Amino acid sequence: MAEAASEELKARVLEYLAKVDKAKSHDIAQALKEKKSLVDAAVRELAREDRVEFLYIGTSYVKLKGK
Repeated sequence: MAEAASEELKARVLEYLAKVDKAKSHDIAQALKEKKSLVDAAVRELAREDRVEFLYIGTSYVKLKGK
């Protein structure tokens, strides 16, 4: 079963995305020094909460909703 993301990690992901235009999950994981699987879980939860959105420009990116 997939791990649930902590509220603290989700907050850190949102904080990072506020500083960039868009980012790949891999880049977010590297910047936050977290496992990619944990970052992926956090991003999925944030997308379900309608706080981030995915962009597909040749590859998949994540960005803050409305930014």
